[in-house]
Amino acid sequence: MDLEEIKNQWDKMSKDIKKQKILTDKLIIDMTQEKYNNKLKLISIPETIGTVICFAGAIYIFINFGKLDTWYMQLSGLFTALFCIILPILSLRSIFGMQKLDMSNNNYKQSIEKFAKSKKQFVLIQKVSFYLSFILVLVCLPVAGKLMNNKDLFLESKVWLWYIPFGFVFLYVISRWVFKKYKRATTSAENLLKELETL
Repeated sequence: MDLEEIKNQWDKMSKDIKKQKILTDKLIIDMTQEKYNNKLKLISIPETIGTVICFAGAIYIFINFGKLDTWYMQLSGLFTALFCIILPILSLRSIFGMQKLDMSNNNYKQSIEKFAKSKKQFVLIQKVSFYLSFILVLVCLPVAGKLMNNKDLFLESKVWLWYIPFGFVFLYVISRWVFKKYKRATTSAENLLKELETL
Protein backbone atom coordinates (compact mmCIF):
# COMPACT_ATOMS: atom_id res chain seq x y z
CA MET A 1 0.00 0.00 0.00
CA ASP A 2 1.51 3.25 -1.10
CA LEU A 3 1.22 6.67 0.51
CA GLU A 4 -1.49 7.86 -1.88
CA GLU A 5 -3.77 4.91 -1.02
CA ILE A 6 -3.25 5.48 2.70
CA LYS A 7 -4.14 9.17 2.25
CA ASN A 8 -7.29 8.28 0.29
CA GLN A 9 -8.40 5.77 2.93
CA TRP A 10 -7.70 8.30 5.66
CA ASP A 11 -9.80 10.94 3.85
CA LYS A 12 -12.64 8.43 3.37
CA MET A 13 -12.52 7.47 7.05
CA SER A 14 -12.51 11.15 8.05
CA LYS A 15 -15.58 11.80 5.90
CA ASP A 16 -17.34 8.73 7.31
CA ILE A 17 -16.55 9.83 10.86
CA LYS A 18 -17.80 13.34 10.09
CA LYS A 19 -21.05 11.92 8.65
CA GLN A 20 -21.43 9.69 11.68
CA LYS A 21 -20.95 12.65 14.03
CA ILE A 22 -23.55 14.68 12.12
CA LEU A 23 -26.03 11.78 12.33
CA THR A 24 -25.28 11.25 16.02
CA ASP A 25 -25.69 14.96 16.77
CA LYS A 26 -28.99 15.04 14.86
CA LEU A 27 -30.21 11.98 16.76
CA ILE A 28 -29.26 13.58 20.09
CA ILE A 29 -31.01 16.83 19.12
CA ASP A 30 -34.16 14.93 18.05
CA MET A 31 -34.21 12.93 21.30
CA THR A 32 -33.63 16.10 23.33
CA GLN A 33 -36.46 17.85 21.44
CA GLU A 34 -38.82 14.97 22.27
CA LYS A 35 -37.84 14.96 25.96
CA TYR A 36 -38.17 18.76 26.04
CA ASN A 37 -41.68 18.62 24.57
CA ASN A 38 -42.67 15.91 27.05
CA LYS A 39 -41.50 18.09 29.96
CA LEU A 40 -43.63 20.98 28.69
CA LYS A 41 -46.66 18.70 28.31
CA LEU A 42 -46.65 18.52 32.12
CA ILE A 43 -47.64 22.19 31.94
CA SER A 44 -49.63 22.44 28.72
CA ILE A 45 -52.10 19.59 29.37
CA PRO A 46 -53.38 20.88 32.76
CA GLU A 47 -53.38 24.46 31.44
CA THR A 48 -55.45 23.40 28.40
CA ILE A 49 -57.95 21.56 30.60
CA GLY A 50 -58.12 24.58 32.92
CA THR A 51 -58.66 26.89 29.94
CA VAL A 52 -61.61 24.81 28.71
CA ILE A 53 -63.17 24.94 32.20
CA CYS A 54 -62.55 28.71 32.43
CA PHE A 55 -64.10 29.30 28.99
CA ALA A 56 -67.16 27.26 30.00
CA GLY A 57 -67.49 29.39 33.15
CA ALA A 58 -67.13 32.64 31.20
CA ILE A 59 -69.74 31.52 28.64
CA TYR A 60 -72.11 30.59 31.47
CA ILE A 61 -71.66 34.04 33.04
CA PHE A 62 -72.24 35.86 29.74
CA ILE A 63 -75.34 33.78 28.92
CA ASN A 64 -76.84 34.53 32.35
CA PHE A 65 -75.48 38.07 32.71
CA GLY A 66 -79.04 39.48 32.97
CA LYS A 67 -79.47 37.75 36.34
CA LEU A 68 -76.72 39.94 37.79
CA ASP A 69 -79.09 42.76 38.72
CA THR A 70 -76.88 45.14 40.73
CA TRP A 71 -73.89 47.17 39.58
CA TYR A 72 -71.51 45.34 41.92
CA MET A 73 -72.76 41.93 40.75
CA GLN A 74 -72.33 42.98 37.11
CA LEU A 75 -68.84 44.28 37.83
CA SER A 76 -67.98 41.05 39.66
CA GLY A 77 -69.42 38.96 36.82
CA LEU A 78 -67.50 40.92 34.21
CA PHE A 79 -64.23 40.62 36.15
CA THR A 80 -64.74 36.88 36.64
CA ALA A 81 -65.57 36.27 32.98
CA LEU A 82 -62.67 38.36 31.67
CA PHE A 83 -60.29 36.69 34.12
CA CYS A 84 -61.48 33.30 32.84
CA ILE A 85 -60.81 34.31 29.23
CA ILE A 86 -57.77 36.58 29.16
CA LEU A 87 -55.35 34.96 31.62
CA PRO A 88 -55.74 31.38 30.32
CA ILE A 89 -55.17 32.60 26.75
CA LEU A 90 -52.03 34.49 27.79
CA SER A 91 -50.79 31.49 29.75
CA LEU A 92 -51.33 29.06 26.86
CA ARG A 93 -49.69 31.48 24.45
CA SER A 94 -46.55 31.63 26.58
CA ILE A 95 -46.50 27.82 26.91
CA PHE A 96 -46.90 27.37 23.17
CA GLY A 97 -44.05 29.87 22.74
CA MET A 98 -41.83 27.54 24.74
CA GLN A 99 -43.10 24.51 22.81
CA LYS A 100 -42.44 26.09 19.41
CA LEU A 101 -38.72 25.99 20.07
CA ASP A 102 -37.10 24.07 17.20
CA MET A 103 -33.69 22.88 18.33
CA SER A 104 -32.68 21.46 14.96
CA ASN A 105 -33.07 24.83 13.20
CA ASN A 106 -31.54 26.96 15.96
CA ASN A 107 -28.08 26.95 17.40
CA TYR A 108 -27.57 26.50 21.13
CA LYS A 109 -27.49 30.21 21.92
CA GLN A 110 -30.66 30.94 19.94
CA SER A 111 -32.50 28.05 21.62
CA ILE A 112 -31.52 29.23 25.11
CA GLU A 113 -32.47 32.84 24.33
CA LYS A 114 -35.87 31.90 22.90
CA PHE A 115 -36.57 29.60 25.82
CA ALA A 116 -35.52 32.19 28.39
CA LYS A 117 -37.79 34.81 26.82
CA SER A 118 -40.80 32.46 26.71
CA LYS A 119 -40.13 31.20 30.24
CA LYS A 120 -39.89 34.75 31.59
CA GLN A 121 -43.23 35.61 29.98
CA PHE A 122 -44.82 32.42 31.35
CA VAL A 123 -43.59 33.09 34.91
CA LEU A 124 -44.82 36.69 34.74
CA ILE A 125 -48.29 35.55 33.67
CA GLN A 126 -48.36 32.96 36.45
CA LYS A 127 -47.45 35.63 39.03
CA VAL A 128 -50.07 38.07 37.72
CA SER A 129 -52.65 35.26 37.77
CA PHE A 130 -51.71 34.41 41.33
CA TYR A 131 -52.28 37.96 42.62
CA LEU A 132 -55.44 38.55 40.59
CA SER A 133 -56.80 35.24 41.88
CA PHE A 134 -57.20 36.79 45.32
CA ILE A 135 -59.66 39.28 43.80
CA LEU A 136 -61.31 36.42 41.92
CA VAL A 137 -61.83 34.56 45.21
CA LEU A 138 -63.75 37.58 46.50
CA VAL A 139 -66.00 38.00 43.48
CA CYS A 140 -66.60 34.56 41.97
CA LEU A 141 -68.60 33.08 44.88
CA PRO A 142 -71.17 35.91 44.93
CA VAL A 143 -71.50 35.65 41.13
CA ALA A 144 -72.01 31.89 41.37
CA GLY A 145 -74.48 32.33 44.24
CA LYS A 146 -76.50 34.85 42.26
CA LEU A 147 -76.51 32.84 39.03
CA MET A 148 -77.28 29.47 40.62
CA ASN A 149 -79.47 30.31 43.65
CA ASN A 150 -80.44 33.94 43.04
CA LYS A 151 -78.79 34.91 46.35
CA ASP A 152 -76.76 38.05 46.95
CA LEU A 153 -73.90 36.67 49.03
CA PHE A 154 -72.38 40.13 49.38
CA LEU A 155 -75.17 40.78 51.91
CA GLU A 156 -74.68 37.57 53.91
CA SER A 157 -71.89 38.17 56.44
CA LYS A 158 -71.86 34.60 57.84
CA VAL A 159 -70.67 33.22 54.52
CA TRP A 160 -67.75 35.64 54.39
CA LEU A 161 -66.53 34.72 57.90
CA TRP A 162 -65.54 31.24 56.78
CA TYR A 163 -65.22 31.71 53.02
CA ILE A 164 -62.52 34.42 52.92
CA PRO A 165 -60.02 32.69 55.25
CA PHE A 166 -60.68 29.26 53.72
CA GLY A 167 -60.65 30.61 50.15
CA PHE A 168 -57.39 32.52 50.60
CA VAL A 169 -55.60 29.63 52.32
CA PHE A 170 -56.85 27.16 49.70
CA LEU A 171 -55.80 29.46 46.86
CA TYR A 172 -52.37 30.04 48.38
CA VAL A 173 -51.67 26.32 48.97
CA ILE A 174 -52.88 25.21 45.52
CA SER A 175 -51.12 28.06 43.71
CA ARG A 176 -47.80 27.34 45.43
CA TRP A 177 -48.09 23.64 44.64
CA VAL A 178 -48.91 24.29 40.96
CA PHE A 179 -46.17 26.92 40.63
CA LYS A 180 -43.58 24.50 42.07
CA LYS A 181 -44.68 21.80 39.59
CA TYR A 182 -44.47 24.24 36.70
CA LYS A 183 -41.11 25.56 37.84
CA ARG A 184 -39.75 22.03 38.10
CA ALA A 185 -40.96 21.23 34.56
CA THR A 186 -39.51 24.42 33.03
CA THR A 187 -36.20 23.93 34.87
CA SER A 188 -35.98 20.35 33.57
CA ALA A 189 -36.69 21.58 30.04
CA GLU A 190 -34.02 24.26 30.41
CA ASN A 191 -31.49 21.71 31.68
CA LEU A 192 -32.15 19.56 28.61
CA LEU A 193 -31.34 22.56 26.45
CA LYS A 194 -28.13 23.20 28.35
CA GLU A 195 -26.99 19.65 27.67
CA LEU A 196 -26.87 20.56 23.98
CA GLU A 197 -24.01 22.98 24.63
CA THR A 198 -21.51 20.14 24.38
CA LEU A 199 -22.56 19.33 20.78
